[in-house]
Amino acid sequence: MAIINRIADFHEEMTVWRQTLHAHPELGYEEVWTSDFIAEKLASFGIEVHRGLAKTGVVGVLKGNSDSGRKIALRADMDALPMPEANSFAYKSTHAGRMHACGHDGHMAMLLGAARYLAETRQFDGTVYFYFQPAEEGGAGAKTMMDEGLFKKFNADSVWGMHNWPGLEAGHIAISHGACMASADHFHIAIRGCGSHAAMPHQATDPVLASAAIIQSLQSIVARQANPVDSAVVSVTMVHGGSAFNVIPDEVELGGTSRAILPETRQKIEQNIRKIVTSLATAHGCEAEIDWRAGYPPTINHSAEADRAAEIAAGVVGTEKLHMDLPPSMAAEDFAFMLEAKKGAYIWLGAGPAREGKMLHNTGYDFNDMILPVGTSYWVKLVESELASR
Repeated sequence: MAIINRIADFHEEMTVWRQTLHAHPELGYEEVWTSDFIAEKLASFGIEVHRGLAKTGVVGVLKGNSDSGRKIALRADMDALPMPEANSFAYKSTHAGRMHACGHDGHMAMLLGAARYLAETRQFDGTVYFYFQPAEEGGAGAKTMMDEGLFKKFNADSVWGMHNWPGLEAGHIAISHGACMASADHFHIAIRGCGSHAAMPHQATDPVLASAAIIQSLQSIVARQANPVDSAVVSVTMVHGGSAFNVIPDEVELGGTSRAILPETRQKIEQNIRKIVTSLATAHGCEAEIDWRAGYPPTINHSAEADRAAEIAAGVVGTEKLHMDLPPSMAAEDFAFMLEAKKGAYIWLGAGPAREGKMLHNTGYDFNDMILPVGTSYWVKLVESELASR
């Protein structure tokens, strides 16, 4: 494994950064302490710091030993999740009900490590932007930063992302051509009928019966209306209705999520959900209101950039630890918005075995500090390659 020696020298310091960040988790758009920590570190490295995009976003700007005009952006997410932590180690969350359960603490530490090394050496020709982005966990912080002028003020030629991945052996790297993560949209459905005494259902227009038919039929979208070779998911995850065992209610509310890899499948799912809900509600004498909330698009790597990322990764971890074109995850990632606007690629950094209770978004999860130098070395080699002197 070709870990850069200087990065190995400050591995322990990166570990302290990571664990300090882990102890101070903050939710999307509330990462005030976190952004202060990042800005202070970047400034101490001699990097130009800009703040204020998407409330708590931080952008570091570093120029190399000459200015070719080429520009590259590396991105790390900052926010934690609204969940308790079950760990008992010394650096566990100090904020009740908040936890870095997805490894964003490690992502920040690795990007800070890369910023430190690149500021010390500046063995590249051009400009590096370090994007520290808030609100990845459902808040679309990437899109907010873009809407507020990220690519106008810090206009990179390409953007690059990384995520730790439990279940992939520690120190291994996986890269996909095309989609590596799914889209994620949310829906809220209100089924309105007319309630009655439970003993007199003939006097009601029953929204419970209508909602039951709708829930069952929504599963036919993936089973019978999506191409079997396309990955797609429709899940109803919330059902709310009724207040007493002997009363048929006036209204039932449903909520859920729709996920797809292909943009055309994503669009077709929405169309079919609307059709099924409307027609079945009408068939049961009810009315339906659908609130469709478009979320993150699929995360789709650009082919040439995926090839270059693979070449860099192989140089860091070795070809035997490089995995190409794993099946896409049905989770979603708002880095997708950046990849819609700019060329780039997103990689998985192996974090070790998949252990029950220790996976992403679990109360017992913790980032594997042993992989910090691997991700940091990848970032550095990527910059030095993309911005090599010509």
